[in-house]
Amino acid sequence: MKTLCFLFLIAVSISQVNAETSIAILDFELNDLTLKPRTAAEINRTASIKPLLEKELKSAGYRIISIDSATQHQSTSGFGYLFDHNDVAAELGRTASADYVLVGRLHKPSFLFAYIMGHLIRTKDNQLIGNYISETKGGDEKLTLKGVESIAGKIDKDLNNHYIPPPPKQIPSH
Repeated sequence: MKTLCFLFLIAVSISQVNAETSIAILDFELNDLTLKPRTAAEINRTASIKPLLEKELKSAGYRIISIDSATQHQSTSGFGYLFDHNDVAAELGRTASADYVLVGRLHKPSFLFAYIMGHLIRTKDNQLIGNYISETKGGDEKLTLKGVESIAGKIDKDLNNHYIPPPPKQIPSH
């Protein structure tokens, strides 16, 4: 009984530590280098990454800070600016009272694959904590989710917490 209570207290403590860590996730930018760039499907896929990542990090106990698109747009001087300027991205996160800010990009050099990329920046000192890349093959929603889960795991590892991606869905046998 004592062991069970002790394990419960550890789990609660870990959950509380994670909940105190706040992350602002900015809208992901699409860098589409294909011969048919910025299709509606790619724009939609890019827009889906932020809410998917927020959901994954929330499930790990992080507090997600919202920064609206208009505020993000006012802070940038063009495509890729926040991705390349940690200080400006960190200031945006600090203004929203976030401990960290994640600036992301979907880089699509080919029709066959794309890279979900992110920079995690600590807002108190503008320090780049992590540079993340997850390759996805094709544009399927499930593959995008797997890429997002990979990024969430890498972020969590750098922040020393306990994100556990959901298990793969079982395929029913017939």
